Amino acid sequence: MRFPLHPSAAKKQEALALCANSQPIIAQLMTTFITRDMLGWGLLQWFAGYLLGFIFYAFVPPASIGWFVMPLAVALTCLVLWKWVRVDSRPDALLLGLAWGMIAIACDYLFLVKLLNPPDGYYKLDVYLYYLLMFVLPVAAARIRRGAVI
Repeated sequence: MRFPLHPSAAKKQEALALCANSQPIIAQLMTTFITRDMLGWGLLQWFAGYLLGFIFYAFVPPASIGWFVMPLAVALTCLVLWKWVRVDSRPDALLLGLAWGMIAIACDYLFLVKLLNPPDGYYKLDVYLYYLLMFVLPVAAARIRRGAVI
């Protein structure tokens, strides 16, 4: 079963087909992918999880916050991948997953480990699983878009 292309993905394919030798159009499409999809959505998703962590801090034990945030973060990531970020190729998916994972690692280190300095440490199984999912979910979304079985 093949899913129809998102309008932005269709524009991307059309522009590449019509102007295969035109570097400015390809550079513009790549710039949009990097700024909006990689950096914009990566930072926005990380910040949503960061805020959820502060909200859950009042209701659950600090050691369990990650397990409460993760299902919501995964659902948000799936929603973003389904509605706003369309990855159709494996290289784009790998690049997106790598960018989102690196954003999560860098921001967690700066704003959680260094700034808040949690007394029992920060890096536990839930955090490593979250980093892995930030890399794997875009790749799985690309496979589903191409009609491949996961």
